Amino acid sequence: MSAHGDPPSLRIRWRIFAFLFAFGWLAYMQQKSITVAAARIMPDLSLSQLQIGWIEQAFVVGYALFQMPGGLFGQRVGARRTFVIIGVLACVAMLGTAAGPAWLAGRTLFVELLGMQLLLGAAQGAIFPVSAGVFEAWFPASRWAFVQGLQTMGLQLGAAATPPLVATLMHAFGWQRALVWTTLPAFAVIALWAWYGRGSPREHPAVTPAELAEIGTADPAPTASPPRAGRVLRLLADRNVLLLAISYLCMNYTFYLLANWVFLYLVQERHFSVLEGGWLASAPPLAAAIGAGVGGMLTGLACRRFGERRGYRLVPLISLPAAGLLLLTAVDSPNAWVAVAVLSLCYGLVELNEGAYWGAAMSVGRGDTMAVSGFMNTGGNLGGIIGIPIVAYLSGRGAWHAAFLVGTGCAIASAVAWLAIDADGSRGAAPAPRERPSSPPR
Repeated sequence: MSAHGDPPSLRIRWRIFAFLFAFGWLAYMQQKSITVAAARIMPDLSLSQLQIGWIEQAFVVGYALFQMPGGLFGQRVGARRTFVIIGVLACVAMLGTAAGPAWLAGRTLFVELLGMQLLLGAAQGAIFPVSAGVFEAWFPASRWAFVQGLQTMGLQLGAAATPPLVATLMHAFGWQRALVWTTLPAFAVIALWAWYGRGSPREHPAVTPAELAEIGTADPAPTASPPRAGRVLRLLADRNVLLLAISYLCMNYTFYLLANWVFLYLVQERHFSVLEGGWLASAPPLAAAIGAGVGGMLTGLACRRFGERRGYRLVPLISLPAAGLLLLTAVDSPNAWVAVAVLSLCYGLVELNEGAYWGAAMSVGRGDTMAVSGFMNTGGNLGGIIGIPIVAYLSGRGAWHAAFLVGTGCAIASAVAWLAIDADGSRGAAPAPRERPSSPPR
């Protein structure tokens, strides 16, 4: 148990954050493994690039559809149980993807791969809405954008580690064993979370009065049930909630273009080998990881300096148009190495905004953060649902320039939407009353 004089680095909330950081890392490693393994899956299973696009699309559909239901599920059963349930389901989906070719073939195998990716997406749909609710409970509002940016850094570090790791494992053992070996560490994280993790400071026996005082009032007790239908509808009709979802949708076309297709772009269009492409494809996510951490810090500083309304807008209004212009610079560059560098900088600028989006959703949805952030991320992942088949179709015909041009337009549109977003949480309606348990849940 922490003593009252412990330094902040030892506070329980940062240990809880470490778990959410790890869940984000593992989630993105699981998501991106299939995009790297696709280079071997296509010839081994006689699948076309368009079919790989549909397999990736199945993940995004499941992921998008279960964002808000996942957030509401988290509010009903609590973050502790939710992460255990969805973590196990995600591991089952990954192992099922690897095992499918041993038992199935042809159209049946293709359907099985679609089903496993759909299950993976559905399982992971709750991760970030529920994480946002945990951050709301464990951290003061002044730190929301910062911790959201740090968690996104974990996602991108996982994405950066995936191409070289999976490419190396594929080269040595084949793509199926590569997927298995990258899935196994998740079971250890799930078991440790089940033992130690809690969704709220007042549930955790090791939290001291000093830490509760540091957190302040940002500790809403877990609700016994999700918000009633009427309140959910009022939340979804809120102008700021809708605009955040629309803006996130536009940004995420660009995000999915960079996150899912850079590896194949480097191999097919820039003519790097699979192993070279695997290592080089880790550069954009590394830049994105740095961008996410820096963006969360900058957004937090801007909110303290200018207030939440202008502070949350500042980073997106600058970085998103710049990212759009860099997309065109990268695809038009005659030098392949320059293209890698520019794409990395572009991805860093895109992810600079994650702290702003998620912090703004928490500010607008105070008390109902899981529901509001789930809805915003539903909109965000519609960007993938719309974008993945577009990029698959265009890239399959060598029209990478057109795919990148659409990304430029979406990045600029997402910035424009921020001009009408008011994330001043103090102006929103007060959250519905919550019943606090007389004693911490066991």
